[in-house]
Parts: sequence; C-alpha cells; structure tokens
Amino acid sequence: DFIINLFSKKGGALYGGEAVTQLEHGLQAAHFATLAFSSDALVTAALLHDIGHLLHDLPDNATDQGIDDVHEALGADFLKAYFKPEVVEAVKLHVAAKRYLCFVEPSYYDTLSPVSQASLQLQGGIMDEKEKSDFEKNIFFKEAVALRKWDDMAKIPNLEVAPIISYKQTIENALN
Repeated sequence: DFIINLFSKKGGALYGGEAVTQLEHGLQAAHFATLAFSSDALVTAALLHDIGHLLHDLPDNATDQGIDDVHEALGADFLKAYFKPEVVEAVKLHVAAKRYLCFVEPSYYDTLSPVSQASLQLQGGIMDEKEKSDFEKNIFFKEAVALRKWDDMAKIPNLEVAPIISYKQTIENALN
C-alpha cells in the first residue's frame, strides 16, 4: 500500500526529461517484464527500479544540473528491508547495467535516449574490462541487464498498460 500511495502521490512528475511520468515509466517497464514471463520478483524490480527518484527531493532536471542523484542506491537501500534480493539487486544494478551494455554492445549507446546518454556520463561512463568482469560476478547481473533493457523501452507516451493496483499481488509475492 505504501508503494502504491507513493506512486499515486509523486509518480505524476515527468521522468527526468522523458515524455512519460515516473508512474508511466515504471508501469511500462513492469509491462515489458510481464510480457517476458519474468518472475514476480523481476516484474516488481521493473516496476520499482526508479523508486529512488520518488524518495529524494532533488529537482526532476537534476541531470541537467550535473547532479547524479544515485537513485539506484537510494532505491535499493529502501527496498532491501522489504524485498527479496532479486528485486533489490536488479534495482541496485540497473544503472551499472547501462554502463555494462554500452561496453559489451557498443551500438547500444546509440539506442539510449538523450537523457540516458547524459546521465551515463554522470554515472561513471562506459565500463572498462575490469568493471565488466566485476559486474558479471554478481549473481543477479543477468536480471539487471534484462531490467535495463525494459527501462530503455519504457518511455512510450500514452502506451496502454495495466494500472499499478493490478501489480499488488505481484509486489506482495516479491516481499521477504
């Protein structure tokens, strides 16, 4: 209920310069995870991957101001008290997954929105070989990569998806 209320209260803000709101972005990512027949934990991670943006008081255009809001860490820190590691780790690693994908699939960078390209620089830029190797040692790195791809897809204005309340049982199934 807290999560649904948080998205209802703060999810209407535009998603950092994209053409969708925070709520639309999360719902679209969860929609794509559902279409991929993902576990409840991974669908929940997709829905909540940017919850850190709703937990801080920085402006929506923080990236434009050269600020990395470290939303992935803020979100993961909040979620770890309630959710399974698969949820928490995918959320924590979804920014690193962008850096990783830019390294292992060089053309991936060109698929990123201008906002994601700009934030990439604030988030450490493209990984190097050692960072790639370290990232791949995390047992949830594949989940984070899948989540990252849904994150990138989840920026479609007016896409019809299920409402957040329809994910209540999925969220509950992903709790510790």
